[in-house]
Amino acid sequence: MSAPPPISPDALDEPSVETESSAAPAEPAQPVLKGGALIEAFERQQLKSAGDLPDIFVGDTVRVGVKISEGGKERVQPYEGVVIAKRHSGLHETITVRRIFQGIGVERVFMLHSPQTASVKVRRRGKVRRAKLFYLRNRVGKATRVKQRFDRDI
Repeated sequence: MSAPPPISPDALDEPSVETESSAAPAEPAQPVLKGGALIEAFERQQLKSAGDLPDIFVGDTVRVGVKISEGGKERVQPYEGVVIAKRHSGLHETITVRRIFQGIGVERVFMLHSPQTASVKVRRRGKVRRAKLFYLRNRVGKATRVKQRFDRDI
């Protein structure tokens, strides 16, 4: 006895001739997306539109509205601070926002396209010469201030 021929992965996505009814021609089906194309199509649907997100740069002071659900209620809590880092792009784009709360530095990482991030508003543009502002972690008080930039619109 010989072994049956191996089935290619492409053949699994196509309907077989035996199961398809040839009685009435059906409407043309949507193309079946495979692998990376399927993931890319899903990610494009999840992206927030360009109108929802402003241009954010490192050094900007932003107010991020974070959705918080307590019990059966949902509210938006603002979190305001300086953007000290931007990472990734597309659906996975994140910003790290640092603020001082009761004398202690607090940093949060926000995924910009997440449903938990309700809104992002730029409050002030900062003038910096670095891509990452991690040096602000070692500074205290007035030394943590970032100069304001006036050549970009808010």
